[in-house]
Amino acid sequence: MNKEKKSRIIMLLIDVLISVVLLVFDQFTKHLAVVHLKGQAPYVLIDGVLELQYLENRGSAFGMLQNQKVFILFVGIVFLAVLLFFLLKLPEQKKFRIVHILLAVIIAGGIGNMIDRFRLDYVVDFISFVLINYPIFNVADIYVVVATIGLFILFLFVYKEKDLEFLNFKQNRYREMK
Repeated sequence: MNKEKKSRIIMLLIDVLISVVLLVFDQFTKHLAVVHLKGQAPYVLIDGVLELQYLENRGSAFGMLQNQKVFILFVGIVFLAVLLFFLLKLPEQKKFRIVHILLAVIIAGGIGNMIDRFRLDYVVDFISFVLINYPIFNVADIYVVVATIGLFILFLFVYKEKDLEFLNFKQNRYREMK
């Protein structure tokens, strides 16, 4: 096995490890929410700012698409397939390692919420940012939002056009044909 292929396999194994660890943590926090918060009054962490409050979210982000489990799961599976495709296409250069990590974090968050939908028909949410009356969310949601913001910043401010040539599929196919 050549060095590049070995490096790619190691990076993908690291991606899997990151996703699994984060997924386990997400599911653990949701379990704690069910055990300690379900049927209870909100637990105030910072008065007027942050509370832990159990909620069964049968919709998607911000409670949209209520009771559309099949559609939400379908979109989630397609989205995860696209993320996995890009994860496999990423160059093995050191400057893309952070992208690997961020994609693994997003995948963990997506799978964490999909597990809830498959198992329970809803997603367990429990973190309430009451200062601005923000919708209740969970750890998987934090993974997805923070990692997506990180990717956005990287692709907007760090990577240059030449760094992203691997995304130009038509151009790559043309080069392969030469």
